[in-house]
Amino acid sequence: MTTAGQPPGDRPAQETPRRAWAWLRRRSRSPGDGQLHPHEVERGLRFLIFDGVSSQVMGALTGGALLVAFALQLGASNKVIGLIAAVGPLSQLLQLPAIVFVERLRRRKTLVVLASLVGRMFWVVVAAIPFVVPPAFRIGALLGSLTIYFAASSFANAAYNSWKRDLVPDAVMGRYFARRLTIATAAGAAVTLASGFFVDYGETWLGDPLPVFALLFLAGGISGLLGVAFLGSIPEPRMSLEPGRPIREVLAEPLRDENFRKLLIFLASWNFAVNLAAPFFAVYMLSRLGMPMAWVLGLSVVSQAANVLFFRIWGRMADRIGNRSVLSLSGSLFVLSIGLWPFTTLPERYLLTLPLLLAIHVLAGVSTAGVNLCAGGITLKLAPRGKATAFLATNALTSGLAATVAPILAGVVADGLAADRLSIQLQWESPVVGQALLTALDLRGLDFLFAIAVLLGLYSLHRLLAVREVGAVEAGAAAEFYGEMRRTVRHVSNVAGLRRLSSFPYFLLRRRPGAGAERAEARPAGEEQAPEE
Repeated sequence: MTTAGQPPGDRPAQETPRRAWAWLRRRSRSPGDGQLHPHEVERGLRFLIFDGVSSQVMGALTGGALLVAFALQLGASNKVIGLIAAVGPLSQLLQLPAIVFVERLRRRKTLVVLASLVGRMFWVVVAAIPFVVPPAFRIGALLGSLTIYFAASSFANAAYNSWKRDLVPDAVMGRYFARRLTIATAAGAAVTLASGFFVDYGETWLGDPLPVFALLFLAGGISGLLGVAFLGSIPEPRMSLEPGRPIREVLAEPLRDENFRKLLIFLASWNFAVNLAAPFFAVYMLSRLGMPMAWVLGLSVVSQAANVLFFRIWGRMADRIGNRSVLSLSGSLFVLSIGLWPFTTLPERYLLTLPLLLAIHVLAGVSTAGVNLCAGGITLKLAPRGKATAFLATNALTSGLAATVAPILAGVVADGLAADRLSIQLQWESPVVGQALLTALDLRGLDFLFAIAVLLGLYSLHRLLAVREVGAVEAGAAAEFYGEMRRTVRHVSNVAGLRRLSSFPYFLLRRRPGAGAERAEARPAGEEQAPEE
C-alpha cells in the first residue's frame, strides 16, 4: 500500500507489474531535464505508445501495398510509383523552416498537434478522389494530397523528435522503443491482414476496387486523428536552449560535430540504397508475379510478425552492446533479403517462388526491427539533450533528400530497363541424364534495381564503421544475437533436450576476455544497471 503523500513515481518495485517500469520511474529524471515529475514522464510514455499504435494503424490502412495498388488502379506507371515514394522524403525540406518555428516559439507540443491535425485530415481527401475527381486528374489529386500530408507530417516531426528525445530517458531508450514498436507493429499487422481480405472480397462484392480503397483510407484518417488526441495528452519537457540564439548557429551545429556528420553520411547512403528497392517490392509481387492483394498483404503481416518477435531482442542487445553494433548486424541481414528478390523468378514463377518470398519477408522483418529501432536510437543518443531539434531535423533533411532522389531515379531506370535481360545459365552434360540447362541468374527490369541496392547497401554499412557511440561494444554482435535467440528458445520450448542443443559450446562465443570490464568502463560511474525484463 502506498503511504499518504508518497509520490506515485516512488512506489516500491514489487507493487508494479514489471520491474523495468519501476526502475524507469526512479531513473526518469535525467540530468538537465528535471522539469517533469517521474509520474508525468510515465504518463507521457504511456500516451506515446497509444499514439504509436494509432499512427501504425493509420499507416497500415493508407500506405505500403495498399497505396501502391490504389495508384496502379488509377493508372500509375513505375515513374509515378517512384514519385509517390519520393513525396514523403522530399517533404523533409520543411524541416528547415520547422527548426525556425521550434526555436522561436519553443512550443513543440502545439506545433506537433496542429500540423498533425492538418496533415491527417487529407486522408479523407484521398478517400474522396474516386468519387469527386475526373479520371484524368486522379493521379495529380493523389500526388497533391500526399504532398500536403507528408509536408505537414515532416513539419511536425522536427518538433516531435526533439520532444520525444527530451521525454524518454537514455538508460531505457532501447527497451522502451522496442516495446512501443512491438505493440504498434502487432496492431498494424492485424489491421493489414484484415485489410487484405477486405480488398479482395470487397472488390467481389462491389465490382470495383476503388470504393474499397476509399473506405480503408477513410478509416486510416480517423485512426490518425485519434492519435492527435493522444499527442495532446503527452507532457512536454522544457527546452534548455536559450532563446535568441542565432538560427544559423543552430543549423550549423550538427555539421560541426564530426561524429554526427559521419552518422549523417551513413544514414543518407543507407536511405538511398534502401529506397532504390523497397518502394517496388509490392509492384514486383502485383505486376511481375501476379499475386492477389490478400497474398501480398499476408506476406507483409508475416514480416510484421517477425518485427514484433524481434523488437525485444534487438532492444535488449542495443542497451547492452550499443546501437551501432546491432545496426551493423541487422543492416547486413536486410541487404541479404534484398539480394534474394531476383531469385524469386528464374525466369518466371517456379516451385521455390513462394518459399523464397516467405523467407525474404521473415528475414526482412527480423532485420528491419533492428534497423528501425537502432537507426532511430543512435540518432537520438548522438543528438544533445535539450538541443536535439537541429540535429534531428538535419538528419531528417539529409536522409530525406537521399530517399527522394532514389525512388525517382529507380522509377526511371525500371522503365528504361523493362525490356533488358541478363541471364546466366549452367549447362550439365552426362551420358546418363543427357544434357540439362539450368538458370542460375536471370535479371530483368526491377531485378537490376535490387542488385544495385545490394551493392550500395554494403557500402553504407562500411560507412557506419566510422561512427562512434559511447558505451558500444566493438565486437560480438553476432554472438550476442545468438545468445538472445538461445534465451528465447529456452522460454518458448519446454523440451529439455531441445534447449540443451543451443546451450553448448556456442555460449562461449559471447564471453570475450575483458568484455564485462569494457561494458563496466563504458557505463558512467554511479549509473544503475537496467533490470532484465
